[in-house]
Amino acid sequence: MGFLKQIEVENFKSWRGEQVIGPFNRFNCIIGTNGSGKSNVMDALSFAMGERAASLRVKHTRDLIHGAHIGKPVSDTASVAMRYCDDHGEETVFCRRIVGHSSEYYVNGLQVTLAKYTERLEDIGIVTKSRNCLVFQGAVESIAMKDPKERTKIFERISQSREYAEDYDKKKEALQKAKEDTQFHFNKKRSAIVERKQVSQDKVEAQKYQGLLDDLNQSRLQLSLFELYYNEKSISAFSDALREQQVVAAKNQDLERWEQTVKGHKKEHGRLTRELQHIQEEIRAQEQILSQPQSQYIKAKVNTSHHMKKAEQLRAALQKGLRQRAMKEEELAEGRREIANLDRAWKSCERQIQEEGVSLRRDIQLDAYQQYKELKELARRQGAVLSQQVEKLHREVMAESEKKAFDQCKKKELETAIRTSQSQLEDLTLRTEKLEEYTKSCKASLEEYRQQEKSLSEELQSGRQRTEEVNEELGQVLEELSTARLDSQESRRQQQRKEALEMLRRQYPETVYGRLVDFCSPVHKKYQLAVTKVFGHYMNAIVVASDKVARDCIGFLKQERATRETFLPIDYLQVSPLNERLRNVRGARMVMDVVQWHSEAAASQLRTVVQFVCGNALVCETIQEARRIAYDGPERLMTVALDGTMFAKSGVISGGSSDLRNKARRWDEKDMTQLKERKEKLTAEMRGLMKLKRKESELKQIQIQAQGAQTRLKYSTAELDNLRKKNIHNCQADISRMESELANVESRIQMQKESVTVQDAQMRSTRDQIDQMEDLVFAEFCAEIGILNIREYEEENLKHQTELDKKRLEFESQHTRLSAQLQYEQDQLDQQKKKLDKLEETIAKEEKAVADQRKEEEKLLEAVEESQTKLLELKNHLLLTKSQVADAKAELDQKTQSLQETSRELVKLQRGVISVETALEQKRLAKHNLLLACEIQGLSITLLSGSLPDIGQLQLDVESQSTSATMDIYEREAQLVIDYSDLGRQLMNLQTEEEVEAQLERMRESVSSIDTVLQRTTAPNLKALQKMREVKDMYQDVVAGFEASTRAARKCNHEFEEVKAKRFRLFNRCFEHVVIEIDQIYKRLCRNTSAQAILSAENPDEPYLGGIIYTCVAPGKRFMAMDNLSGGEKAVAALALIFAIHSYRPAPFFVLDEVDAALDNTNIGKVTSFIKEESSNMQIIVISLKEEFFSRADALLAVFSGFEECMFSRMVTVDLRPYPLNQEDNGTQQETDAREEGTSVDS
Repeated sequence: MGFLKQIEVENFKSWRGEQVIGPFNRFNCIIGTNGSGKSNVMDALSFAMGERAASLRVKHTRDLIHGAHIGKPVSDTASVAMRYCDDHGEETVFCRRIVGHSSEYYVNGLQVTLAKYTERLEDIGIVTKSRNCLVFQGAVESIAMKDPKERTKIFERISQSREYAEDYDKKKEALQKAKEDTQFHFNKKRSAIVERKQVSQDKVEAQKYQGLLDDLNQSRLQLSLFELYYNEKSISAFSDALREQQVVAAKNQDLERWEQTVKGHKKEHGRLTRELQHIQEEIRAQEQILSQPQSQYIKAKVNTSHHMKKAEQLRAALQKGLRQRAMKEEELAEGRREIANLDRAWKSCERQIQEEGVSLRRDIQLDAYQQYKELKELARRQGAVLSQQVEKLHREVMAESEKKAFDQCKKKELETAIRTSQSQLEDLTLRTEKLEEYTKSCKASLEEYRQQEKSLSEELQSGRQRTEEVNEELGQVLEELSTARLDSQESRRQQQRKEALEMLRRQYPETVYGRLVDFCSPVHKKYQLAVTKVFGHYMNAIVVASDKVARDCIGFLKQERATRETFLPIDYLQVSPLNERLRNVRGARMVMDVVQWHSEAAASQLRTVVQFVCGNALVCETIQEARRIAYDGPERLMTVALDGTMFAKSGVISGGSSDLRNKARRWDEKDMTQLKERKEKLTAEMRGLMKLKRKESELKQIQIQAQGAQTRLKYSTAELDNLRKKNIHNCQADISRMESELANVESRIQMQKESVTVQDAQMRSTRDQIDQMEDLVFAEFCAEIGILNIREYEEENLKHQTELDKKRLEFESQHTRLSAQLQYEQDQLDQQKKKLDKLEETIAKEEKAVADQRKEEEKLLEAVEESQTKLLELKNHLLLTKSQVADAKAELDQKTQSLQETSRELVKLQRGVISVETALEQKRLAKHNLLLACEIQGLSITLLSGSLPDIGQLQLDVESQSTSATMDIYEREAQLVIDYSDLGRQLMNLQTEEEVEAQLERMRESVSSIDTVLQRTTAPNLKALQKMREVKDMYQDVVAGFEASTRAARKCNHEFEEVKAKRFRLFNRCFEHVVIEIDQIYKRLCRNTSAQAILSAENPDEPYLGGIIYTCVAPGKRFMAMDNLSGGEKAVAALALIFAIHSYRPAPFFVLDEVDAALDNTNIGKVTSFIKEESSNMQIIVISLKEEFFSRADALLAVFSGFEECMFSRMVTVDLRPYPLNQEDNGTQQETDAREEGTSVDS
């Protein structure tokens, strides 16, 4: 591998004259004091590699000459030459010389261009633009502090992909522009296709639409002729009938006389009626006073009865519980006595057995007993298995016996419980029968009360009907009044909103301006609906200065729990500019132009708000004009008619509603005096009608009594349901469950008996086997002592002990069973006592409640009796007054009947005349309207004589009064003779009115069906044929433009992809290489295989557009990003990145300027070791002041300074290879002498 042999400088910066820096070995260290010129070595190398003057810490190239910085350059020229040796030992000298204000470049003494010079440097691996062989002072710290984007720039410089960056951006911008152009032409093409298709459809629809119009006009003409023909026939018939009824009976005088008589009787009857009403009001007041204590008395009586019945039930339950407790206590005492008797019997039996054992004991020979014990042990070993079986069976028999005893005890308890439950069931059944009888009586009382309530309700119904009518009329008035006021609820809401706005103004006086509706208004009243429609929900919005103020106001309203508000922050609104050409649209004005501002000071700010709300909306006089301007132009516009109908750009049409008119009333103040007066009159009439209510207090009293009966029935029914569905059902279920459980217990007892019998048989069989085995073992022994078998011997000598054990076992079993039963009985008794205590407490509470209710009942009864006495006196007076009113009423009815008969006769005659006149007037009006409709619709009616008058200026209706003008029109219309020949003879010969109506209905349905089709059919564009030719020409131009833009987009895309691929290839090759190398280098630098260094691109598809993320796992630490490492760890990580990048474009030598500045001694040692290892692969030159570095170098280059007119640098070079580090302990003086021999000083 090639290496840098030496550097020859002449008058370059601090190096005066001609000096040689070197020679260099594989690992070289440049040392020296601060300011001695160490870094000028780096500048010299950079200068020789072709760097610009700005990168060498000077402004101009001439400033690099020695002494130029103090204005005294020692020469006009300066030069730096690098002497490079390749692998074959051939030297190449690269020299750069300053001549004047420019530089000259030489390779082996031959002058070359900068490009050729740079190319020759690249041939030996030195890339000037990438700086792949120089690391300047502070570069390590700078790399450690770089963000991901800056790391990406380093990679772009090293990989030289940055050369394509400018071309990449240009191609990308051109591609984006071409795509936008293509999309624009595509949209135009699509619009042209749609428009061509629409024009074709319009042509077909126009022809179809015209045919429907012709059919409609013909059908309307036939219908009008038919109606006019039969209208004329009806007019002739009514005129004949009116001439026959010219005489009306003269009965007006008789009618007036009867009216005066009836009027006098009415006055007398009215006086008596008012007196009767006064008495009735006193009765109602007294009944109202009586109803409250009476209802309270009934309620108290019902509650008292309920509490008494409940107390009786609880006492019965208590007595029953006491009896059961006494029985339990007696059973418990009997169990204790039984246990005491058992204990005494056992003690007596034990003493008797001991006494018998003493009398039967006899002396046994010692030898025979010893032999018995040995044989017994032998028999035990031989029969161990059988003995174990016997013991197991014995334990099982004992367990089954205990279970049987327990089940027998449980059986006894279940039988007792069943008897108790059956007794309880009988009590519940008896209680149910009593409740059923009481429920029947309550139902009968309730039915009687309901009959009385029904009869009274029917009497009051007539008075209520009139009240409802007045209520309905008053409701209509209130509705009109509320509409004028935006209703009372809206007024309250407006008041709340006004208070909220005042609070906000006090809180933010400078930045909260007020509501939009308060700042502006339409310039004329006719624009109110249109402006209201455009403003929409922004009409009541609050205008504020900024978005921050709006957010603060929202927070304040939430805190105060105020109503929701809409805010318009002036600085946050995105206002579209006004389209000034819309001001020139004929028949329309911009909404902005019909709004005026009340405050000139804030006009500019308010103009922005109104412009945001209104946009480019236009206001038109009519709906047709608004529709035409909105949709018939080259582009769609948002328009609104004066009636509030809005046509949006999207095609949505929204009409003016009543709510819109209500909102529009905010623009002016309405006079509501007439509505208020009408409301007061109706309210006064309503108060008079409220006095017509009768017998409501009596109805309420009956309702209260019915409610009391209903309450008693409810309680009784609930208790009866509870007894039937819960108590009796639960009791029956308990009995059934206990009977089932008793059957199960009996079956278990039977099974246990059978099991014990089987086990006893098995145990006897096993014992027989044991006896046979013992007979074999004890055969000789029995013969010697003269007994039949060993059991005879054992019975005689061990009988008393066996009997004692057996009886003890029986006693213990019996004692255990009795103790368990006694404990169970005691627990049952304790539970029974707790229940009885709780029942006694409940009974005491109920008795206290009954006493309180009775006292309250007595007080209420006194109040009821007193009120009833007063009421009875008033009713007696009422009966007397009623009789007087009845007499007056009978006389008045007689007179009134005579008056009515006379009046009916007169009215009957008058109605006959009026009905004919009215019918004739209606027919004439109908004829007028038919002729007017024919003129308006343009229907051509053929007239045989006369001509149609000018009737379009006069509108007639049924209720209009006859005037000279209308009568003149009727006479002129009567003189018209219409030609009905087009109607057809069949239609003119209809006889009955039903046939005429049926035919008329059919003709109307025909017209209606055609009109419906036309209504559903959108009006076509009648200029479709002319527009078709224009659309075809436009479509060809659009297609040509689209194809041209598509070709241009393809070309731009191809060029962009080529540049993108080149840039990506260069960058990715470098990045992938560094990603692979950096982890190994970081492990070697840290001297730890667990260390990790990872590089990842934020944008894997195009990494040069994003950042490069550098993360490390330092030894003994967790995975973290570069920014989270310590200073030393950052420096090591940065060095790893530097060496990894250098490995991508390795130069023959690598110069590092004070890269150890941020390293401690431990990390310096690791880095030095790494550099020492790397020096075998490349030449390394390090500028450092750390002993750890220069002590392990192969060569030491010491820079020192001198001073004459200005400071100048000198160098001492020492070859350290003959002096390894392990010889440092041979003595300081010897080392110094030896090193002086290998020292060369440059003069």
